[in-house]
Amino acid sequence: MTMIDGPRLPPASGRAAKSLVVFLHGYGADGNDLIALGREWADVLPDTAFVAPHAPEACGMGPSGRQWFPLTMRDPHEYARGVDAARPELDAFLDTEIEKAGVSDTKTALVGFSQGTMMALHAGLLRARRLAGILGFSGLLADPEALKAGPVSQTPVFLVHGDQDEVIPVQALFAASQGLCAAEIPVEWHISRGVGHGIAPDGLTMGGEFLNRLLTS
Repeated sequence: MTMIDGPRLPPASGRAAKSLVVFLHGYGADGNDLIALGREWADVLPDTAFVAPHAPEACGMGPSGRQWFPLTMRDPHEYARGVDAARPELDAFLDTEIEKAGVSDTKTALVGFSQGTMMALHAGLLRARRLAGILGFSGLLADPEALKAGPVSQTPVFLVHGDQDEVIPVQALFAASQGLCAAEIPVEWHISRGVGHGIAPDGLTMGGEFLNRLLTS
């Protein structure tokens, strides 16, 4: 089981990359699902390179999509086992991409959606070197106990969730925030009103501002 390379966007400025954003897609999608966000953020992140790898496994519910780990029972134990099993492969991919881009961990951010947010929060916070930030849309904190066991980085986190999410209820945002605060990880959050399991314009704008603040300072 290995990570599969996905679509990429070079810095909009045409210059060498000064920072890197890695997108982690949701269950049943692939890297093409999120890479367009890089174009949306080109104005606020002109010197940032973007990469959106495809998750390592074919999706159990639809062979045309990908998954970071199987979802069958959709319970907390399955989430915790899944992110733990998938973490080493993602960690190695990040090491390779950071070196390839010629940037540091502190100029690298993860952006996840749904299952990708689960992976971003788990793998990103348990990395040996602190990342610039983690932006998570419509996800949850899969293994709070792993953060308690530590050691964890103090990577800033911004969570965005729709209050009408029918796949992962908005209550998951509050639970994740509590778990992150308990591990002394700085966290901000925003609720998009009237939005389901997706990314709304307000969340997209605020997410770009969060990344700009961390990657261009």
